Amino acid sequence: MENMNLKIGEAAGVLYHKLEEGECSLNRIKTHLSTNGFDSQMALMAIGWLAREEKISLNRESNRWSVRLTE
Repeated sequence: MENMNLKIGEAAGVLYHKLEEGECSLNRIKTHLSTNGFDSQMALMAIGWLAREEKISLNRESNRWSVRLTE
């Protein structure tokens, strides 16, 4: 389990740095993390990690989710 926590933390770090560039859609996040070696499930876990730490905010408009860093 510890190895999984490490991988989720790594994915969260990659995501955090991507979000420093600005708000991203869920699809863009999945694509970005995929190019960095993380699957879509890991992308969702990374979002959860950052949400739990209150580092991001999530917004839903219709069926489109977007994620951005909190201020």
